[in-house]
Amino acid sequence: MPAKRSPARRPTMKDIAQRAGVSESAVSFALNDRPGVSEITRDRVRRVAEQLGWRPSTAARQLSGEGTATVGLVLARPADTLGVDSFFLQLISGIQEVLAERHLGLLFQVVEDVDDECAVYRRWWAEHRVDGVLVVDPRTDDARPGLLDELGLPAVVIGGAPDARHPGLSTVWADDAGAMASVVGRLYELGHRRIVHIAGLPGLAHTERRIRTLRAEADRRGLAEVCSVTTDYSDAEGAAVTRRVLEGGVLGGGATPTALVYDNDVMAVAGVAAATELGFSVPGDVSVVAWEDSALCRMVKPWLSALSRDTVAFGRTAAAELTSLLDGGPARAVGVPVPGLIERDSTGPCGACGA
Repeated sequence: MPAKRSPARRPTMKDIAQRAGVSESAVSFALNDRPGVSEITRDRVRRVAEQLGWRPSTAARQLSGEGTATVGLVLARPADTLGVDSFFLQLISGIQEVLAERHLGLLFQVVEDVDDECAVYRRWWAEHRVDGVLVVDPRTDDARPGLLDELGLPAVVIGGAPDARHPGLSTVWADDAGAMASVVGRLYELGHRRIVHIAGLPGLAHTERRIRTLRAEADRRGLAEVCSVTTDYSDAEGAAVTRRVLEGGVLGGGATPTALVYDNDVMAVAGVAAATELGFSVPGDVSVVAWEDSALCRMVKPWLSALSRDTVAFGRTAAAELTSLLDGGPARAVGVPVPGLIERDSTGPCGACGA
């Protein structure tokens, strides 16, 4: 049997002190930006630390009260829907860019529901596992902001509207209402009067904002045959709901819509395939709009019209707000640009107006 390999020895402050020819206390002062050493000594210590590959111990930081150098993100969504959701991949990419610049780690966990998510926050807080958290998928009736306020855990809510009830939490929000209004307005200009919104998870704040805005825009324009149907964001449900809608099972009197608006790109692609299987032409019989633009929207025929935003920048903004809180900055509400509609081949003038 081969001998068990010993783990590599990590460099210590004592190693740095011996190499730099100074005391261990001088090394501590230099590496922690504290007074007590000259700038020449501070620079020499830092160069030696870099040469040796020294990094501060997270455990030591916790014991000294300096934090964990880690932030948390919990996602309460079906795990099997994450691999195909480009929004979260891009969001986390932007978050990671900022955290990497600050040498902060990201602790990520997927749970079944919001109750489990709250339990994770309580455990992380009790165990000093994270310095702050990024909160996604705000709910219409959400227990998380109150809990985080109570725990005093720095947090940024991504996608929620500013909330005066929790002034200690920062918010990075997008104008979903404005985006939905622009989509409905454009479809109306193209002659569409029967519009179905194939939405995401019910209870999410942004889902409800989009649903409310669709209803308000329909009422304002006198459109009676407009509705929303919620799903789990998956391609399977996107296709299933599309079939039900186009077979006359949603609008009154067995009517079929002339335009479909999907809450993500995956459902839109699946919806186009389902519509084609049923003999519907896109956009001849039904126009299609996807909420999130991605490469997927340009890998199908016809190319999908989509709402486009810089999701990576969205993630960077959220992470920057959290690091600001960790640095002692004030909580803020920060808006990001309204997603803009990019028209491609999947939308066109209504071919069934008056039918």
